[in-house]
Amino acid sequence: MADLNFEKPILDLEKQILELKDFSAKGRIGLDGEIKSLEKKLEELRLTVYGTLTPWQRVQLARHPKRPYTLDYITLMMTDFTELHGDRLFADDKAIITGFAKLDGKVVGVIGHQKGRDTKENLMRNFGSAHPEGYRKAMRIMELAAKFNRPILCFVDTPGAYPGVGAEERGQAHAIAYNLREMIDLPVPILIAVIGEGGSGGALGIGVGDKVFVLENAYYSVISPEGCAAILWKDRSRAPEAASTLRLTAKDLLELGIIDEVVPEPLGGAHRGAEKTAATLKEVLLKHLTPLQKLSKEKLLQERYEKFRKMGIFEIEQKKGGE
Repeated sequence: MADLNFEKPILDLEKQILELKDFSAKGRIGLDGEIKSLEKKLEELRLTVYGTLTPWQRVQLARHPKRPYTLDYITLMMTDFTELHGDRLFADDKAIITGFAKLDGKVVGVIGHQKGRDTKENLMRNFGSAHPEGYRKAMRIMELAAKFNRPILCFVDTPGAYPGVGAEERGQAHAIAYNLREMIDLPVPILIAVIGEGGSGGALGIGVGDKVFVLENAYYSVISPEGCAAILWKDRSRAPEAASTLRLTAKDLLELGIIDEVVPEPLGGAHRGAEKTAATLKEVLLKHLTPLQKLSKEKLLQERYEKFRKMGIFEIEQKKGGE
């Protein structure tokens, strides 16, 4: 569903403005005043709606079918992309894209989840839910990048790793756990960008790095809101409530110290300005990549280790009077 319920007033007004412009052009009738008035009303409406989004509404935007995916960002941000296929053990998982490209002239290893634009492509990409061979393919490319001292960029966008019987039989949990262990020790800079959905172990399988960024309307969570609602309340319809409880938005994650930076999106979401979003993300990546490349291997690995070790640490304030 491309149109979201909370966007309906905006879409209706946009349609009305287009119809007036078309009518004015064809009939040669001056409607500039009416059009300008509606455009002003539209801008105010956009600011009101998108400025007060709930966590659940951000989840819906993160899942928007027109949102840019990994291949879109590679095309918009990089040059000379060469895709590499297969895990050399079982198959080529098309839910994960891997290869090498140039980012501002620098050769980088690129890994990312990839969803489809239509039913046929989504079936081929398995809706962005990777099998174990996808995570093994990702690690193969990461190790290749490390061998030639190339930084690694990971684009996270998955509802979760594929939970099917075949995936479990081929070692889904092991593949993800292996990547977690190995990524913490790779001696090259690793930058992670959550560009849409960041679902559970499926996201973590390519999500360990020196810096983690989340786009403004993306989310990053241990479980989907629907899954959380089904477990806690046996009612998936309470997903909006679960989304608020999980604190899965970029703003929440930054406050909790889970991520390093929130990447702004155009008003209304990344799909309303893919080029602008890609340019902003590219700027953020380059800003952090340069200083990371100047660190020694020992310093790089130590800071990465400390970054993840301190997650989840909290203090309990002792009340006076022994209460």
